[in-house]
Amino acid sequence: MNDWIHIIISSVLFVVTLFAITKMGGKKQLSELSFFEYVSGITIGSIAGEVIMGLDGNLFHGVLAIVIFGTFTYLHDLLGIKSKKFRDLVEGKSTVIIKDGKVLEENLKKEKYTLDELNSLLRQKNVFKTADVEFAVLEPKGDLSVLLKKELQPLSPKDLNLSVAPEKESYTVIMDGNVLNDQLASAGKSKGWLDIELANLGVTLDNVFLAQVDSFGKLSIDTYDDQIQVPSPQPRKLLLAMLNKCQADLELFALGTESSSTKAMYNKNAKKLQEAIHRLKPFLKE
Repeated sequence: MNDWIHIIISSVLFVVTLFAITKMGGKKQLSELSFFEYVSGITIGSIAGEVIMGLDGNLFHGVLAIVIFGTFTYLHDLLGIKSKKFRDLVEGKSTVIIKDGKVLEENLKKEKYTLDELNSLLRQKNVFKTADVEFAVLEPKGDLSVLLKKELQPLSPKDLNLSVAPEKESYTVIMDGNVLNDQLASAGKSKGWLDIELANLGVTLDNVFLAQVDSFGKLSIDTYDDQIQVPSPQPRKLLLAMLNKCQADLELFALGTESSSTKAMYNKNAKKLQEAIHRLKPFLKE
């Protein structure tokens, strides 16, 4: 067989074989590799390259070797799913590196990490002092999981006993100047609503590169011309301001009347409206 034809045929054959083996391994092969998968991948690639370029080699032997290593990788993943003991044996266990702000030197040496490498991993987590760390664990795949001390953790609305509105996915309703009707319907909006919103923003459909509707029904757009300043619609803020004005008016009416029954009615409704505003405020804030 001609050398060039041999290279072409073997290359195509091994591309198909390697693709099939990779698909069999799943998406995990494309994200984080374990030590076993790393070694297996290098070996399979080396075999493929050797057989493709080794013109005197046996093509079938090369395919067989790749299938064997691919089968080992598949069985490794399968056993890893079914058995924790096997996972611990092959993948290893998590190792505590820092506890109560103190570096555990023995564990660090056991994992063959230096202080410079540990500091580098901490900096990747935006941590620059080991004393700030309550707990740090070196995961089997080499990632460092870090828990900061309580006083250094960022505040959340829950810490302040604040109610916040739930945030859901946004829908892309315009892309490259074209309306995506399915996405528009999923957002609970119509083409007429979209036309009105674009008119309020002072832009035409042809000028819109991207438009999205968030979970509160707010439309945000990105135009082709980045020099165009598009005002942001604020219907929720306007509604909140209107409700606050109505509540203030009720209190004013209560102060302006001399009738005790009318005053009580105004005060009662002002209180009810205030309670409603308190419940709605998390949803009406921008």
